[in-house]
Amino acid sequence: MSDWFTVDQIDENTFIISEYRHWEETHCYLLNGKERSLLIDTGLGICNIFDTVTKLTDKKITAVATHIHWDHIGGHHYFPDFYAHQDELEWLNGGFPLTLDQIKDMVVDRCDLPKGYDVNEYEFFQGNPSKILKDNDTIDIGGRCIQIHHTPGHSPGHMCFWEKERGYLFTGDLVYKDTLFAFFPSTDPEAYLDSLERISVLPIKRVFPAHHSLDIHPEILKRMRDAFRQLHGEGKLKHGSGTFDFGDWGVWL
Repeated sequence: MSDWFTVDQIDENTFIISEYRHWEETHCYLLNGKERSLLIDTGLGICNIFDTVTKLTDKKITAVATHIHWDHIGGHHYFPDFYAHQDELEWLNGGFPLTLDQIKDMVVDRCDLPKGYDVNEYEFFQGNPSKILKDNDTIDIGGRCIQIHHTPGHSPGHMCFWEKERGYLFTGDLVYKDTLFAFFPSTDPEAYLDSLERISVLPIKRVFPAHHSLDIHPEILKRMRDAFRQLHGEGKLKHGSGTFDFGDWGVWL
């Protein structure tokens, strides 16, 4: 299973840990500070992300999820020190709106699974965070401060992580190059637009999504915002409107 994760380096103290053998091509991000490390998302949970992370840091690790979906908290059980947004605590305590069988189906869908992997052993992580996050909170890991931006739309407690000093924005599922999901009952298309309005004005130098292509640039934020504005103006920014293609990205409403 050692070849499940692909590691890329952003800078001396920042790494991307990717799962390219699954169709979602999930990306997690390790930020190393002087005092501790922050792991943004823990991936699908198919393989042990802890072993990969501990090769990249010798400091205490805090895990934080952009949101409490199965493909972002799959490795949370390796990290007892984890943070979560206040609006998704119910999902960590039995209230997630999908069944375990539905989640298992997505785990094995379009996936080059490791030899010997048994999806019947898969569990959806449940637990109580060591800290509850809210909008505008900051996480100080020693020489690096990361600000929380509550960006609902894809999910109620979705968060983007903004490191102003480096101009890094870790966008989770709010922004990536592919079809954005805003059709689940737990999504909110109008809130999605509000979140894009908010982050599109930040002085971002680099965008780091949770899925798919890493060749993504800050200008896409304004394009997405403008497209959502257009859909809103046409009365289409609502569940059931369908899928809309905007070239290098789309949205399913």
